[in-house]
Amino acid sequence: MARVKRGNVARKRRNKILRLARGFQGSNGRLFRTANQRVMKALCNAYRDRRRRKRDFRRLWIARINAAARINGVSYSRFMGSLKKADIRLNRKMLSQLSLIDPKSFEEIVSSAK
Repeated sequence: MARVKRGNVARKRRNKILRLARGFQGSNGRLFRTANQRVMKALCNAYRDRRRRKRDFRRLWIARINAAARINGVSYSRFMGSLKKADIRLNRKMLSQLSLIDPKSFEEIVSSAK
């Protein structure tokens, strides 16, 4: 059986990993074996955190809406329930932006939802 020379293929595979590891500190960005470990870990973290980001922003929006609703004398859960009953279709992102940028209009939304 003929011997297989893997020069090009192996080098391309290693360089692909080292390109992904560019910017990592020390041997994590220079040596293939450690760079490979760091890149695999980084890709796992990136995948996980793309999903976590959505959760974190939703938690932030809810905290902001809750704070603004309590200033207007109603809890978050009662406020959201009354929004549903009044058929006011604003998502949490928009409500939190309103509570920050334009508190007067948020107050009007709270009063109309009551």
